[in-house]
Order: sequence, then structure tokens, then C-alpha cells
Amino acid sequence: MSPRTARTRARLMAAVALAATLLGAAGCTSDGPSAASGGSGASGSSGSSGSSGSSGSSGGGPKQQEYKEGRLRVLASSELTDMEPVLKAAKAATGVSVDFTWSGTLDAAEQVASGKADGRYDAIWLSSNDYLRLRPEAASKLANETPVMSSPVAVGVKPQALARLGWKPQEVTWSAVEEAVAAGKLTYGMTDPVHSNSGFSALVSVASGLSGAQSALTDADVRTAQPRLREFFKGQKLTSGSSGWLVTAYAKRGDVDALVNYESVLLSMNDRAKEPLTVIRPKDGVVTAHYPLTLLTSAPAGARESGRLLTEYLRGDAAQKAITEKTFRRPVAAGVAPAAGLDGERRRELPFPGSRSVADGLLASYENELRRPSRTVYVLDTSGSMAEQDRIGRLKSALTDLTGSGSSGTGERFRDREEVTLLPFGDKVKQVLTHVVEPGNPGPALEAIRGDVGSLRPEGGTAVYGSLKAAYQHLGQGNADAFTSIVLMTDGQSGDKVQDFDSFYAGLPEGQKHTPVFAVLFGDSDRKELTHITELTGGRLFDATDGNGSLDGAFEEIRGYQ
Repeated sequence: MSPRTARTRARLMAAVALAATLLGAAGCTSDGPSAASGGSGASGSSGSSGSSGSSGSSGGGPKQQEYKEGRLRVLASSELTDMEPVLKAAKAATGVSVDFTWSGTLDAAEQVASGKADGRYDAIWLSSNDYLRLRPEAASKLANETPVMSSPVAVGVKPQALARLGWKPQEVTWSAVEEAVAAGKLTYGMTDPVHSNSGFSALVSVASGLSGAQSALTDADVRTAQPRLREFFKGQKLTSGSSGWLVTAYAKRGDVDALVNYESVLLSMNDRAKEPLTVIRPKDGVVTAHYPLTLLTSAPAGARESGRLLTEYLRGDAAQKAITEKTFRRPVAAGVAPAAGLDGERRRELPFPGSRSVADGLLASYENELRRPSRTVYVLDTSGSMAEQDRIGRLKSALTDLTGSGSSGTGERFRDREEVTLLPFGDKVKQVLTHVVEPGNPGPALEAIRGDVGSLRPEGGTAVYGSLKAAYQHLGQGNADAFTSIVLMTDGQSGDKVQDFDSFYAGLPEGQKHTPVFAVLFGDSDRKELTHITELTGGRLFDATDGNGSLDGAFEEIRGYQ
């Protein structure tokens, strides 16, 4: 096994899926944006259904509330924000309130398997527990699990693309999708399978369809599918660590033909869209999320009783009807009909890989061979204020972790074929340092990045906007074959003028405007200022203001968007 494959195995199974999708379980309030609506605001607070909740952060872990009678502390997939109306009704009926902390599925699996969830959460509610089943040590952590609803992977296609392709939705296969991509007739967006369950479920679905696998994928099936998978991923123009941001980016771009995601996400988009997508479940099979509400063995007796009451309510006919009508997920109660718009025709259900080697092989192949490479400029505040509270030390540690030589032990690092540019600034840009991670020989580039990071020194002012302009100028017209982005980290308020940057951005060619800025809220940085930058450019704000490890967590989470 290559060092990179080993790191990818660690990434899946040790799973710090971007320290939060923050991949460290960044919380956000349950009345925040739903996974379908997206939202580019900062993440970093946790909440509860029907009442205010505790604060949280990425990387360093959320400050979860102590257990209280009648409340259930739940580590959950972020797309479940759309369940708030149903949970308000559940509280009225059962007296049980839910305190959510949102997380990526892989990160949640790691928290449970490692014991970090013990005593912090009473239950998990993920799109799937299949990741946990690949972790034998997790079995003793789970008291029981009960599916509440389901949603299969699907492809949402714009009407004009559907007409151009001449597809009949009921007859479309994954092979037809791959052939359309290979012919240059279809582009799409999909979440990152290393960080998102919807992305990994889509990857399994496509690999199964293209390999002709008749049962759970094997290593041989993955090898068989690899040439066609490479063609398939040439059409991926958008990636994301979460379904919510993917939907937002898709709407902003306007030049992408389709989305691959859960059926419920696509139909929720259509509920608000002027131009609804045609939602296709490929006839050769899909992976389905079943959203099991799972109690943990570490939960106190009162929490287990609350979980039982909540589960019984959610599987009742009234709640099942509300779930399918409000979220477009499919009911599990036999007597409840799916909401209008949910195709009733049966599709082959594809099993999740049953072995670690298959999951490892798929993810390693995707990361380093199949996906488009990444091209990222890290715009780094190294002004004088970064000397305070060892902020420069925390920045160096977070970046060093991404070279695979940090202390976090996550296994996350810059990918093969990735172009990494460090652009430190103070009163002005200090340097522009670019390295490319070569496949088969990543060491020289990673060592050079570590050296550049180690040489960062805090001095000067805070020229945020001028430095962002320099980043866009460095990227130029961009590489059409790369996922291109800018990461901005600052601990203060900009000393130059926002109007200058806004005018500069407005004058960029349309293709360059597709480069988002992912900003990290850190130290004393101005939330309003960074929110403006991310909303203007179609990026997202990540909160690293709470806890010594949160900057590491923010950089880790951003990896799912690059």
C-alpha cells in the first residue's frame, strides 16, 4: 500500500472528514439554512429544536450542553436542518427537545468509534451508519438504530440539457450519464465523497453502474470501472464539502447542467426554483440514505427514554406524512404515501461496500487520479497582530498539518496534482510561493511548503483587499481542468478599501468570477467584512474563533470545497 493510500485509509477510517463539514462537528442552529437552501454564512454555533442551544466550534470540538431531562443531545448530518418543523411538533407531542450539533458523516463516525462522543451526545442521526459498520470498535457504542426516512442518490438535470440529450428519465443509466459527459454534452456538481455521505453514495452508485457489479462492490469491480470513472469525473465542475453550499454555488454559476445528490435535496431545490430540475434515479441502481436515529450506549437512562419516545413519534403516520411533505424524503411507514413528485417506480438498491479495502480504493482513486486537480491560493494574514496569543504559531501548525507532518494525525494532506500557492501579506503582499504536488513524488513539494510556512513572520498592517486582488491576478484566466479557489485567513479588519476590491471583482471575466473565496474568521477579524467577501465571490465563511484547535479545523473543513 502506498503512503498516500495509507493516508486515505486513515482519512476514511480515522475520518476527520475536514474537521467538521467544521468537519470537527461545527454546530449551527436548527433554524439556520437548510441543506437544500445552502447558505454562505459562518458556521460555528449549535442550537436546539425549539430553544437556544450551546455554542460550538470546529477542530477543538463543540461545547455541548450537559444532559437535561427531556432533551436529547444529537450529533447529526447537517442536511437535517430541514426537520425543524417536524421536531417542533414532536416536542409538543412528546415533550422531547433536540439539541443538535451538525457534523459530516465521516467525522461523526470517527467521534463515535473513538469514544469522543461518549457523554457528549446521547444519539447520532446521520444519513447512514454504513461508515460505522466499517469500524468494528464502534459496535459496542451503539444501543440501537431505527430508520426514520429515506432518500436515494439521484441526478437533477436542467430541462435544456435533458432536451439536448434526448433522454427519457425512466430509462437513464449511469452508463448513459458517463457517455454524455465523455462526449462533452453534460457537466455536473457533486459533493466530495471523502467528506460527504451524499458524495460517497454517489461514487458507489456510479462505480457499481459502470462496472456492472451484481452485488457489493469488490476491488476488482473498482479496477474495472476506473477508466470510465475517469471519464465521468471530467464532467464534474463543482465540488463541495456539503450539499447546502453545493446548491448555492450551482445557482450562482448558472453554467452547470446537473447536480448529483440526494433526491430530497434536488426536489427541495425545485420547490423554490424558477427552472425545476428533472430528477432522475438511474435504472441500474442507487445507494439510499435511511437516516437511522441511533441511541448511544453511553447515554443516560433518561436520554434513552427520550430517544425512544422521539423515535416512536417520528415513525408514526402523522410525522411520516409531515416528513415526506416538508423534506421530500420517503416515508418508512407502510401506510403513508410519498409526497407528490416522488417517483413510485422501484429502483435497484445498491449495497454499501462491505470491506475497508474497497472503500479505501475508491477514495484513494478519486482523490489522486479521478477528480480534477485543485488549484488554491492561500491568502495569509501575517500582519503584526498575528504575533499576539501565538496566532502565527497556530497558523503555521494548521498549514503544516496539511503537508502530512502535523501533530493532528488526521491523514489529511495536499493531494497529488494539487497546485498550492502561499500568499502571505501585511501592508502588501510579501511573497507569492507556488508548489505543485507531483504524483508518485509528493515529498519535495510538501517539504518546500513546510519550509515556506516555517518562514512566515508577523509584521506590518492588514491589506486584505489588495491581497485578494493579487490572488485573482495570480490565478489569471484559470485552469479549466482544476477546482480553483482562494482561502483567506485574517485576524483583523482590513486596512484598505472594500470599494477597490468590489470594482476589481466586477470587472473580472465571468470565468474568473467562478473562483470562490473561503474566508476563515479568526482572532479579531471582522465578520461583516468577511461575510461580504464570501457572498460576493460565492464562497463560504468558516468560524475559527473558539478554541486553540479551531483554526486547524477550519482549514481541514475547507479541504472538502477545493
